Amino acid sequence: MIRLFRRSLAARFICFTLVILALSQVVAFCISWDQHGQSLRKVAKGEMLSRCAALVRVLEATPPSLQGDILRASDTSLTRYWISPDAPKPPKEWRAAAWRELRRPLPRVQLPMHSSTGEPEQPVYQLPKEPTTGGSTEWFPLSGEAWPLPTPAKFIYLDDENGMGIAAQLSNGSWLNAAFVKPGHEWFWTARSLTFLAAAGLFFCVLAVVAAQGITRPLRRLANAAEALGRGEKIEPLPESGPDDVTAIAFNRMQERLTRFVDDRTRMFAALSHDLRTPLTSLRLRAEFVADDELREKMLGTIAEIQGMAEASLAFVRADATAETTRTVDLSALVESLCDDLAEIGWDVTFEESPKVGCRCRPDAVRRACRNLVENAVRYGKRARVRVERSGDAALIVVEDDGPGIAEELKEQVFAPFFRLESSRCMETGGHGLGLAIVRTVARRHGGDVTLANRPSGLTAIFSLPLDGSAPVLEAEPVGRPEPEPRGLAATS
Repeated sequence: MIRLFRRSLAARFICFTLVILALSQVVAFCISWDQHGQSLRKVAKGEMLSRCAALVRVLEATPPSLQGDILRASDTSLTRYWISPDAPKPPKEWRAAAWRELRRPLPRVQLPMHSSTGEPEQPVYQLPKEPTTGGSTEWFPLSGEAWPLPTPAKFIYLDDENGMGIAAQLSNGSWLNAAFVKPGHEWFWTARSLTFLAAAGLFFCVLAVVAAQGITRPLRRLANAAEALGRGEKIEPLPESGPDDVTAIAFNRMQERLTRFVDDRTRMFAALSHDLRTPLTSLRLRAEFVADDELREKMLGTIAEIQGMAEASLAFVRADATAETTRTVDLSALVESLCDDLAEIGWDVTFEESPKVGCRCRPDAVRRACRNLVENAVRYGKRARVRVERSGDAALIVVEDDGPGIAEELKEQVFAPFFRLESSRCMETGGHGLGLAIVRTVARRHGGDVTLANRPSGLTAIFSLPLDGSAPVLEAEPVGRPEPEPRGLAATS
């Protein structure tokens, strides 16, 4: 759940919506709960005053012998009525008497269809315990607006919740006493309120998902385009639609400027490498007229070395500037076909059994980089053992040899262009030093990398390519074998 929250904008919208909804409900509850309680007390007080006034009228109109029956008939599970000959006692004493009356059991009602045992019936509600504190400290006289009768009446609170009492004087001088108590507050989170809250939460979650999709769709399209651009793929300009905050205008401009910048530098480097041919040819012709044979050979060797480096640089730039379509291929079949081609021309290359891994890449560039690694392994490590692995979200091309390995301090330096471990100036044994530079360029243009690791009996080169999840393990036929490329740029380190 935490991972989904971190990786999904829609999940964050849903969580924030639910949190805001819950906080708003809590705030609304805190604000309205007190008002809700006051409204209930006001309604209960008004109803009790009305019933007491009606009961006073009934008692005034009936003989004293029937008043006891009328009071017992008027009692409810939450209300008790009784008559006292004297004026109401002080609040503390009157509340104690009121609680005793409230706990007095109601008589069982005799009905024709039911038998009765004569046992008193217990109250329907479980009354709260008598509070030791709270309630009114004095009687409040009722004004004419609250009490509709001309006889005097007093009001008192039994507790701090919903308990209250009334004392109203009758015409014969006695007092009608009434006590009412409701057991606690009504629970706010009822099934109806919870159902409404759940429905509101679901509705807001749907709105959050729709809003998140509207925001993330252009962002996801922008992220995919940036990832493809970082891998060197040629992508079409993004549609410049959607909110101004996530518009693709800036990305399209960046892509155009980067492409123009790289193309300008590539053309400049290619032109420089090409134009070096003329002065080098002129130097070669002049060197032929040197009388000293030893000096002439040294000069011609140096000129040949410079010309070879210029040719290699020009070929490297041309290959890098070639626009190749990115597609999904069976990487194992691609590497196996390369190993078979090299083995047929006499190289000691072995391809180990590997699973079929689908990878989205530029096949010719990957084949060239793999050929450079294999040629390095054969040239400096006697033989090459190649396999393809799948590790998490990456495809690995592993090339092992039986050579002396590379010193730890040189593992990064060997990827620099024109750097050679071989100390001689012979092109046949040392090359131009562009092999591993090409391998790293190809790997990083795909979003991967290449690493070197020493083993007790050789060196391991690992060429990694990212898998985007849309390239599963393939069951299709192997890709066709491309034509073997010329060895003029065979990799050397």
